[in-house]
Amino acid sequence: MRVTDTITIEDSEIDIQAVRSQGAGGQKVNKVSTAIHLRFDIHASSLPDVCKARLLALRDRRITKDGVIIIKARQHRSREKNRQEALDRLEAIVQGAMMVRKTRKATRPTGISREVRLENKAWRGRLKSLRRNVDD
Repeated sequence: MRVTDTITIEDSEIDIQAVRSQGAGGQKVNKVSTAIHLRFDIHASSLPDVCKARLLALRDRRITKDGVIIIKARQHRSREKNRQEALDRLEAIVQGAMMVRKTRKATRPTGISREVRLENKAWRGRLKSLRRNVDD
């Protein structure tokens, strides 16, 4: 599976099992295994070390403490569609981990914006004072 131009995941590194879907019953509920459980061990993979470190640093509930990504796909009625959805989710997780986020630059409000904010506060205070009871 090709994740980016430089990162690929071998099919042998992905463990896919077909299991029975949970939920309400039907005619075929006890016969067909259409849900997919995908397991991907980050430590045993051929991903670059930087990618492994970023994946392990993610705070995602689908990543276990042992470094295994577990994805459950059971949305579709077809096993093949669920399999493709699970692979797409795995690809999205790896791509999200490799995305470089821009560093935040601290900014300060301009002088005019501070002045406008203080004028609005004063105006709001005057408006509230006019709502008070009038003394005799």
